[in-house]
Order: sequence, then C-alpha cells, then structure tokens
Amino acid sequence: MKRIRNSYVGVDQGDEVLFSEFEDNGQMWTGDGARERRKLIKFRSKYRVPPAVHVSLSLWDMDSGPNIRSEVVAEEITNLGFQLVFRTWGDSRIARVRMSWMAIGELAYADDWVISE
Repeated sequence: MKRIRNSYVGVDQGDEVLFSEFEDNGQMWTGDGARERRKLIKFRSKYRVPPAVHVSLSLWDMDSGPNIRSEVVAEEITNLGFQLVFRTWGDSRIARVRMSWMAIGELAYADDWVISE
C-alpha cells in the first residue's frame, strides 16, 4: 500500500494513442512473435516521490481471427513521468491501441525539509 503523508495529493491523467499500424501494414498488424510499443509520459507537475500509476486500454482494435494477447503496464515510474507500455506476442494482430492512465501521489509541501549533504 502506498501511504500519502500530507494533504497535497496530485492526480494527473491522460489518454494516449500508442499506435495505429493497419493502414501501413506495421509490425503490430502484420508481425508475429513478441512485439512492444512504448511512450514516455511526462507528468504536468513533479511529484515528491514516484506516484501510484494505473493504466488501461481505452481503445483496442484487434483482428478477430487469431487469439488476442496483450499486456499493458506502466514501467520506469519516477516523480517526473513513466513509460506507457503495450506488449503482444504470438500471432495476435493489433490494428491500433489507445491507453488511459492515472497517477496519484504526494506533491511537494511547503513545510517539507530539504536536507542536503
């Protein structure tokens, strides 16, 4: 559990198009095996510490023939941003993907002590 120690809580969110590859026969649509797409997301304000980040699919356009395999995750989370990641594998054919995200965490507080070494 992430505990928030002050009343300055920041909530940031977005909805990002990761790719659209069926028009130009990109690898997500025509490829096979392990495939991945990433997008760097920068928070609108700096968090005091890395926030909790939730991601989900807000649009998926997949071929109905093969099995649908996907993983959506937030990786490399810092107080400034994170990597939004979509992965697929096998013979899944993905035309396009849009992902939503939400970050919740502590913002800097005026009474925070900054101790320098």
